[in-house]
Amino acid sequence: MKNWAGNLEYSAASAIRPTTTAELAEVVVDAGRRGGRVKALGSRHCFNDVADTPGLHVLLDRLPGGIEVDSSRRVVRVPAGCTYGELGLALERAGWALHNMASLPHISVAGAVQTGTHGSGMRSPGLASAVKAVEFVRASGETDRLAEGSGDEFLGSVVSLGALGIVTSLELAIEPSYQMRQQVFEDLPWDEVLADYDAVAGDGYSVSLFTDYAGDTVQQAWRKVKCEASDEGAAEPPHAFHGAVRATRPRHPLPEMDAVNCTQQLDVPGPWLDRLPHFRHEFTPSAGDELQTEYLLPRSHAAEALRTVRGLAAKLAPLLFVSEVRTVASDEFWLSPSQGQESIALHFTWRPLQAEVEAFLPELEAALSPFAPRPHWGKLFALAPSQLRGLYPRFVDFHDLAAKRDPGGVFRNGFLDRVLGT
Repeated sequence: MKNWAGNLEYSAASAIRPTTTAELAEVVVDAGRRGGRVKALGSRHCFNDVADTPGLHVLLDRLPGGIEVDSSRRVVRVPAGCTYGELGLALERAGWALHNMASLPHISVAGAVQTGTHGSGMRSPGLASAVKAVEFVRASGETDRLAEGSGDEFLGSVVSLGALGIVTSLELAIEPSYQMRQQVFEDLPWDEVLADYDAVAGDGYSVSLFTDYAGDTVQQAWRKVKCEASDEGAAEPPHAFHGAVRATRPRHPLPEMDAVNCTQQLDVPGPWLDRLPHFRHEFTPSAGDELQTEYLLPRSHAAEALRTVRGLAAKLAPLLFVSEVRTVASDEFWLSPSQGQESIALHFTWRPLQAEVEAFLPELEAALSPFAPRPHWGKLFALAPSQLRGLYPRFVDFHDLAAKRDPGGVFRNGFLDRVLGT
C-alpha cells in the first residue's frame, strides 16, 4: 500500500482488519510476545512515515460500534475508522455540529487528532481540542479510557502519534448545528496583511490566505462567517476585504484548477459541514500528486515570519503549488503544534518533487528558526530530534509516558525512533 500522495510505499509485512476489540487486542499482544510491531493506518493522508511500520498494519474500519450522539452530555462517540465527512453528515442529521473541521473532510478522525491536525480561526483551537475522552488498546492488550479531567496523562495522550496504543474510539464535544457563508476575495495587498495580520485573519470565523509569496498581493482570501438569525434578508456580501476584491465566480485555491470540487462559495448560506472544509465530501480523492509541509509558530511573529518567507519566493516558485496561511487558537496537549501559543500556520503544498523539496526544507526551517516553528507531525519536515525537544515544553514528559505505556516498543516505528530516540 501507498499513502494518499503516492510518495511513500508502506513497509508493513501485512495488514489486517479486526472485527472486534478483542481480536485487535490479541493481535497486539501476539506482536509483543514475538518482538514485533503494530501500527494503525487511517486514511493515509500523511506525507511521511509517521504511520509506517515494518510489522503489521491494522485497519480499523470494521471495528463494531457506530457514531453515537449523546445530546444530554453534548458529546459524540466516534469509532476510530470514521472520517470527518461521515461524522459531519451524521451530526447534521441529528441537529449537531463540530466547532471546526480541516480543509479536507476525507481524513480519519483518530488520525487527524493523533497528528495535531487543525482547521482555521483565531478563536478555534485544533481538532484535538474537541476530544473529551479517548480509548486505546494498550501494548498489554487491555482497553484503557482516558477522559478530560482524569489527570495530566490525558493531555499527553490525545496528540500522541500512535505511540501509546491503538485508538479505538473518541468522544468529541458537539454544539447545535449552524449555518455558514463562504466568501472568496482576490488580490489582497500584502501591505494590508503585514500592517495588521490579526485584523485580516480575525475578520471572520475562519480566514485562509492562498499565496505564492511573490508580487504585491495575496492571490486569494477565503473568509468563512457564521450566519446569525439576523442574516435573513441580509444585503449582498461586501465587495472588498481589506483591499481585496470579491470573486465573481467560484475559485479553487490553485487558480488554474476547476472549482467544481470546492465547497460552495459566493456567500451562499449552507450547513457548517459544507462550508468549513475547502473541499466537498462527495468528491473523494483517491490520490494527490502533491507533497505537503506545515509549520505553526507564535502569531505574534506573523508579520516577521511572512516577510521572511516572501524573501524566499524565488526559491519557492519552482517547488510550490500554493501556500495557505491560517490561524489556530492555543490548546494544552503536550505534542500539539499549537500547545500554549496562539499560532499562525504556514502550509506549503509542493509539487511532487520530493528530493528537491527535502533539499530545500533545511533552508526554509533555518529562515524560520527565530520564530520556533513547530511542524505538523504528518507532513514533511527536516527538524532534528534535538530541535523538536526544545519546541515542546512537555516533550520529555511525553518521552517518559511513551516508555511507560509501551515498554516493549510494540507501537514504535522508524519515525518515533527518530523523534523520541531508540
